[in-house]
Amino acid sequence: MSKPPTDTPRHGVFARLRAAFLTGLVVIAPIGLTLWLIWTVAGWVDSWVLPLIPEHLRPEHYIGINLRGVGVIIFLVFTILIGWLAKGLIGRSLLRWGERIVDRMPVIRSVYNGLKQIAETVFAQGETKFDRACLIEYPRPGLKAMAFVSSRTKGEVAAKGGTGDDPLISVFLPTTPNPTSGFLLFVPESQITWLDMSVEDAAKLIISAGLVYPAEKKAGEKAPSGAKKPAKG
Repeated sequence: MSKPPTDTPRHGVFARLRAAFLTGLVVIAPIGLTLWLIWTVAGWVDSWVLPLIPEHLRPEHYIGINLRGVGVIIFLVFTILIGWLAKGLIGRSLLRWGERIVDRMPVIRSVYNGLKQIAETVFAQGETKFDRACLIEYPRPGLKAMAFVSSRTKGEVAAKGGTGDDPLISVFLPTTPNPTSGFLLFVPESQITWLDMSVEDAAKLIISAGLVYPAEKKAGEKAPSGAKKPAKG
């Protein structure tokens, strides 16, 4: 008695097409999202910068079309120029003069000084920020959370919260999937587990909610250059 025909080859074709589609999606999605993000950020910067440029000086006045990204170039050139001037004697004098005027304005003074301190901390070139990832016990003993090391705690917090043998370390505990928000914690150094993975790999792990793990290092491979304990204050 003959067996009824099966459609296994047909299912095999659909399975291969599905696998190829998913593979293509994995390749296209990161590229597409990256291009979309660059395009969106460039448009946002253009919408902020170009209105400050006189209309007769805008590129579309001469070429007839609105080129996205022109505002980004203008912003970069303007920022570099301001930075170059601020390093000179005249620029430093003008900056001090402007800050003295701001210091006489009660509300504006507080806002300006706070933003200036944040900018100096984030963009400071003399110190390394978030130079190592670590594990700490959070939110209770026995559970581990990934955090970024900021620096060795200084000032009043270090004097009243730590000890000489076990100083406090300032760590930033990011949230998932948005690592730009989180908590500032002061953790005794003895309770910190140092990780050899780079800060970039740790950020990928946090953003992906544990789905993207860094590749394991081969035997004898050195830890990332930024992997060092914070210098003593």
